[in-house]
Amino acid sequence: MDLVIARIEKDPSIIKEVIKQLKSQIRSIRFNATLVLGELGQKAAESTTYLMTCLEDEDWSVCREAARSLGKIGKAAENAIPALSKLLRDKEDSIRIAAAVAIGRISTAKDEAISCLAEALCDKNEEMRAAVARTLGNLGSNAYTSIPSLILCLKDTSWTVRTAAAQALSGIGKDSVKAIPMLAKTLEDKDWRVRYHAINTLVKIGKDAIPALLDALNHKDSQVRKGALEALGEMRVSDPKIIEIIASFLKDKVEGVRGKAADALRSIGKDAIPSLLTFFESANKEVKMLIIAAIGGMKMDAQDAIPALIKVLQNEGTEIRAEAALTLGKIGVATKEVIFALQHALSDKSSIIRREAAIALGRIGPNASAAVLALMEALKDKKPDVRWRAAEALGKIGVGTTEILSPLKDLISDKFDYVAEAAQEALDSLKNE
Repeated sequence: MDLVIARIEKDPSIIKEVIKQLKSQIRSIRFNATLVLGELGQKAAESTTYLMTCLEDEDWSVCREAARSLGKIGKAAENAIPALSKLLRDKEDSIRIAAAVAIGRISTAKDEAISCLAEALCDKNEEMRAAVARTLGNLGSNAYTSIPSLILCLKDTSWTVRTAAAQALSGIGKDSVKAIPMLAKTLEDKDWRVRYHAINTLVKIGKDAIPALLDALNHKDSQVRKGALEALGEMRVSDPKIIEIIASFLKDKVEGVRGKAADALRSIGKDAIPSLLTFFESANKEVKMLIIAAIGGMKMDAQDAIPALIKVLQNEGTEIRAEAALTLGKIGVATKEVIFALQHALSDKSSIIRREAAIALGRIGPNASAAVLALMEALKDKKPDVRWRAAEALGKIGVGTTEILSPLKDLISDKFDYVAEAAQEALDSLKNE
């Protein structure tokens, strides 16, 4: 077969010779000719009519291979769809599956074919049901009429079929609005793959799915609440009332739900900052950490939270203050207030705060040059982690004066290797400026 394909690459006229072999009396020759034409794909478009005759071949394997080859040819084989649709009822499993896959590859189908595919979703063969579902998804909005049948497949005993059905509804797109109630119900599915595709589909549907997702937030199953929060986050809803509802789940009794609520608010971005800061006031330590981490995940979009973060850096417990310092670095905006707060934190009684302040200044980079003197002082810190991060920050800020280079050179002989390496890297960086 490889030899024939290689010859066709040099001389396309040989395709006609291969087509002639489809009428051979010898089964193996017909089979191999069909196989070769499929491997050629679109280049064998002229063989479509001849391959269609092979769909009625007395040998089931030739029939199956003809269906596969028509699928590989693609849109040029559109005329074969009625014949392929009939094969969806064939007694041989592999023929039915090949026909379903082929229709999906051709990617165009009229109402009659879609009706046949929807009927085939009840096939006794699990692989066939999954193949049909995937094909309907490939057909996109043209397969709108199959939605009721795909919805029923979301209850299939096979996770493969349930997943394929959810994917298909996603492929059909916004025309899947009628499927919203069942998709929301599918958030209860035990298989994560099914839930994943249901969430993706609900996100694609968009605002029409929001009421169902809000209802799902009241579900007793934490898995459903997490799925609904994930979908709402990916939709990046901007409605303050909905954001407030999402934020309320920062107090959920299940840790995973609290985490999903924080992730959703991070995905929504700056519109969620007022609610996050409001909930911060009455939150416990764990939730406060979640809230600050969510704000940090927004990076520069979280600039509105800077005043509150500076206040946190000055007034909360050590871990929360450390997270606030790190978050100011992630936001990366070098206002006078931010630099002053981080400079002050470099002399904090907690080495954790001092370290995180140095990291934050390093992340801000050249715009944090006003903190150079404070960082130079931090090179003398008794804690090696603080010296390490201060050296690293000076290299990133990139102000290479003699006053800075001298203490960095002294640090090369630090008894902690990682501190010495950071000092050397900073020196190398500053020398290249």
